[in-house]
Amino acid sequence: AIWLATEVEGGVILSLTSPDGDQGYPGEVQVSVSYTLQGEKLTADYRARSTKTTPINLTNHSYFNLAGQGAADIYDHEVSINAQSYLPVDDTSIPTGEIRAVENTPFDLRSQVPVGARLKEVPGLGFDHNFCLCSPRDDWRERHAARVFHPPSGRVLEVSTSQPGVQFYTSNVLDGSIRGKGGMMYGKHSAFCLETQNWPDAVNQDSFPDCLLRPGEEYHHVTRFTFTTV
Repeated sequence: AIWLATEVEGGVILSLTSPDGDQGYPGEVQVSVSYTLQGEKLTADYRARSTKTTPINLTNHSYFNLAGQGAADIYDHEVSINAQSYLPVDDTSIPTGEIRAVENTPFDLRSQVPVGARLKEVPGLGFDHNFCLCSPRDDWRERHAARVFHPPSGRVLEVSTSQPGVQFYTSNVLDGSIRGKGGMMYGKHSAFCLETQNWPDAVNQDSFPDCLLRPGEEYHHVTRFTFTTV
């Protein structure tokens, strides 16, 4: 899709009209996301309205490696995610419907842990799971979600969001076939994503946060990425 880009102070607003029936989804949806940079803080502000009731779950899929361009992996990063529970998935990576406590599991990231060591404990190829930042029926509120620290460089990324979940993904299926800046080839575990979002498959799970946007309502969420050094 080609989005309309409009310059604003400190950033850009991207907007799009998705017609009724686009990819099978009901309603004409007017959607926008603004990206603004103030000092060390990058803010993404998502908004949408629909003419019919429709599921919606806007997020980002930005990859990060705090070691810098050319770093081979993220094993020397440390991560913490402010979540008491996570969503187990089936063999197709779809949540099973269970909301499981992180305590006494490899998914307990409430305190800073080394990514490389923890990846050895996680079943499968790595992290690709939704971490629950609040209860399903909690009110809209921005909250601290995650912190990633790279000790060798001192770089820190902190994430806050009003979304109820964050998908932590560790580039499990990158295989070196994608070429980036300077010819860098991106391989397995070469970066991480912190995708703030509603819980996946919420449209099929009554116990998950509501993901339906109804006529007359405004979908609105905000996510902030703050970059510092220590």
